Amino acid sequence: MFMNDVVQTARKEMVESGYRELTSPEEVDDVLSKEGTTFVMINSVCGCAGGIARPAANYMKNYEVEADHYATVFAGQDREATEQARTYFKGYPPSSPSFALIKDGEIQTMIERHEIEGHEPIEVVQKLEKAFDQYFKKEV
Repeated sequence: MFMNDVVQTARKEMVESGYRELTSPEEVDDVLSKEGTTFVMINSVCGCAGGIARPAANYMKNYEVEADHYATVFAGQDREATEQARTYFKGYPPSSPSFALIKDGEIQTMIERHEIEGHEPIEVVQKLEKAFDQYFKKEV
């Protein structure tokens, strides 16, 4: 029962932050193959997800450089959706929590668990801001 509460709270936090929850391979393909930029948070129930990754993801919804689409998959919960999402992350091993920056259906970069766990939330936010600036900034 406790784990269900943790999972539901983690899901709710991402949806309330404005992320589309992807729970099937079809939903993953629909969103990750779109033209434009997509920011994906690979969610999990670990402490670094709740204390660092989800707060950083929430912050990025308000960053000056925006993604066209914001999505999340839940590792360990929605296994098929997560496996399908990982097919887009070529060159990166499975890692959760983590963040993927996708442009026109192609992986641009990832912020992996080892770059999240043990770091301060502001350090992760700064990595994400740098990645958004590099890969998602629109030409004016």
